[in-house]
Parts: sequence; C-alpha cells; structure tokens
Amino acid sequence: FLFESVAGGENIARYSFIGVRPYKVMRFGPENQLDPLRVIEKELKDINLMPNQKVPDFTGGAVGYVGYDCVRFFEPSVKVPKEKALDIPDCIFSLYSTVVCIDRVNHTMKIIYNVPLYRLHDFKQAGAQSTGRGVTVDSLYEEALAEISRVHTMLDGPIPKPPPRQKATNSAQKMSEMKSNVGKEGYESFVETLKKHIKCGDIIQAVPSQRLMCPLSDVTAFDLYRQLRMINPSPYMFFMDYDEFQIVGASPELLVKCQNGKVTTHPIAGTRKRGKTKEEDDALAKELVNNEKERAEHIMLVDLGRNDVGRVAAPGTVKVDSLMHIERYSHVMHIVSHVSGTLDKGKTMYDAFRSVFPAGTVSGAPKVRAMQLVNSLEPQSRGVYSGAVGHFSFSGNMDTCIAIRTLAVKDSVAHLQAGGGIVFDSEPGPEYEETMNKMRALGKAIQQAERMVRKRKFR
Repeated sequence: FLFESVAGGENIARYSFIGVRPYKVMRFGPENQLDPLRVIEKELKDINLMPNQKVPDFTGGAVGYVGYDCVRFFEPSVKVPKEKALDIPDCIFSLYSTVVCIDRVNHTMKIIYNVPLYRLHDFKQAGAQSTGRGVTVDSLYEEALAEISRVHTMLDGPIPKPPPRQKATNSAQKMSEMKSNVGKEGYESFVETLKKHIKCGDIIQAVPSQRLMCPLSDVTAFDLYRQLRMINPSPYMFFMDYDEFQIVGASPELLVKCQNGKVTTHPIAGTRKRGKTKEEDDALAKELVNNEKERAEHIMLVDLGRNDVGRVAAPGTVKVDSLMHIERYSHVMHIVSHVSGTLDKGKTMYDAFRSVFPAGTVSGAPKVRAMQLVNSLEPQSRGVYSGAVGHFSFSGNMDTCIAIRTLAVKDSVAHLQAGGGIVFDSEPGPEYEETMNKMRALGKAIQQAERMVRKRKFR
C-alpha cells in the first residue's frame, strides 16, 4: 500500500507510508462471514507497542478497507443487494510489521520493523526444546536487520515492470462514454422515490449513488493514482494493490479517528467549485456557508455525527470543535465540521468504528432507515465505495477515511461511483449532475493517464 496526505487539500502532510511484505492477509466475503473487526481485534489485542519518539505513531498494524456492505455485521436489519457489480472481497486487511516512512520535513526515509518480542513468551510457554538455536532476543534482532536489509535492497533496486494484463478493446475517453449501472433516468427515479419517503416523514435525507464503468487500454492502476494525486490532492490519498485488483483514491473526508482515547469525525456536506480569482473564490465560499439549504443539510449531519460519537464517548465529552468552516481543495471547496469525544471506559476503537460506520454523509438520516431504502433501490452492492479505508495500528490507534473519490480497478476496467444527499426540495436533474460532477476528477485522471501512456509509446 501507499498512503499520502495533503492536509486540508492544500498543505502536504509530514509523513507518507509504504507497506511491504505483509505477514498475514485476511479476506472477508461470501465465503467468510466473520465480523472483520472482531478478527482484527483478536489479531492485535496482545500486541503492546513500545513507545519510540523517533518514529511516527503509525509503524505498522492492520491496513485495508471495509466495504459499505459490511454494515450487515454492525446493523443486521440493513440488507444489502445480492448482486455484486465487482467480484472482490467485501473487506481485506493485511498485517504489516514492516513500514517505510517518508518524512517530508527532514527529507528522510525510514524502514521501520516491529520486532515481535511476544514470540519469546510463546516459545517459553510452549516449553520448546531445540537442538539448534531457539528464539532469543539476539535472534529476533538478527531477523529485524535481515528484513530491513531486504526492504532496502528492494527500494534501491530497479522499478519492476508491471505484470502483463488483458487490455480492453476500447477505452472510454469521455464520461459520457462510460457505462452507468442505472443511467440518468434510473438515478432520477431514485430521487423521486426517496422524496416521497421524505414528504411522508419516513426519513429526512438519503444518499443514493450510481456507478460508472470505464474500460482501460494500456494504463495501470498506479498510472491512475499518479494522475489523481496531481489533479485532486486530498487529506487521504491511497493506492492498495491486491494483485488481481487495485484500489485508488483521494478522499477528502475522515470517517473516524481514535487517537489516545479521543474519537474524532469530520462531516463534510456542501460543495462549490473553486473560483478563478481570489475575489471570486472568497465570494463563492461566502455564498456556500450562508446558503440556507446547505446549512440545514450540514447541521443535520453534524447532529448525526454527534450522536454517533456519543454512543461510545464518556458522558459530557462530546463537542463540536469546529462548526462549518471552509476547506479548499484543488477543484472544489467544502463546508466541514469537526466533532470529537473521549472514549468511554469499556469502549474500544473498534466500537467507535462500528458506531460511526457508514458515515451519514453517504447514507442519510435517520441512518438505518435511509440505508434500508437506498439498498432497496440500488440494483448492486456498493463494494468499496462509501465504505472505509485506513488502518488499526499496533499503537492502539485508528485512522480511517470514507472511500469516496475512489476507483476500483479490475480486469482492465475502472469502476467509479458517487452519490448525493436527497432532501425535501431536491430536483432530480441537478442531483444526477452532482453525482457526475463528483466523478469528474476521477474521469480526468483516467483521461490524462491514457494520454501519458500514448506519449510514452511514441518516444
């Protein structure tokens, strides 16, 4: 995996992380109906990381994604569509004891290996006898040096060529050429149906989505990531390679973070394009934050975030740290709020994840009923889209983002997906266009990657 960040869409974060050589990969899907969080918690519960001020908080742990459809483990009343648009696991987490950390402040790269001292305890508990060399502190140290040397050799060597793959016969160069799983009429019918439920008081808001499929020619998923990070720098940029498919994303939105007992979520609702001049940009920001409809939708989602955090926070600790500020990104600006609370006694970061997942900004309110209605309309399961990407670290902390502005690439086809919040006065046509606009950065990344590959061919 590769994790990078541009904080607030404008300032490059200090660290980037590369994961290499996972020691275990856990996949969850139809053939494995275990709650993924319980499995991850079991894997990490006996690991106690020794503090080290010379390295960042994240030095390894469980890294991966939780697809939207995993909500069935946390809220059984929500039934997900049976048809899968993309044949990939609902959830994958890989356990990494080795991480490469790139420090952009000091311009250094560190290879970090977590030495598994618990193996000493396991060895002694088993009463193991060995005619040769047993597990000792020295042997574990030698293993660490050997692993770091292997990773250093990989980094110092030539860039490996991507494996040969099947090429699509035709590449869709324009978004209008990409195939939608529901089409314009289908999505507009979602809006009309959900508005009826809103008018009768069944829900306040719901977030339906549509998926676009784009055949690729010669580009790789990493080509797409390189373009996306230039076009749409974001707080959560990620590339995850699972051999048979890849996940590429540039998400602006934190789902939930748990850092030293503090639980945080950042609802985003309300979007405008960036202005061509500073004056136009400031005027658009002022109009956005004062728009009555945008304010009402955002406040509703802040309340939902407060409720989600409140279910796992100690009484009296939930607060809104920042209400309705503007965050600017390369192409758009958003209204963002920050909600936090102190984790209650007996609660864990896994409880915090369950409480917030999925975000209200990709489901609706009330959350459970909105999900039930949306899932009854959407013909296929969402997969990675609107789920979560991130890590549960050896340090006992968690950091996850919402899987939006995200591509899933398999069999030379890129899958894009976006949705929008439907409220009482939503209009079907503009709501459809909003989903297309949200996917334009992804579409542009595909187009630019295709052009770059063609240029390389003629050099």
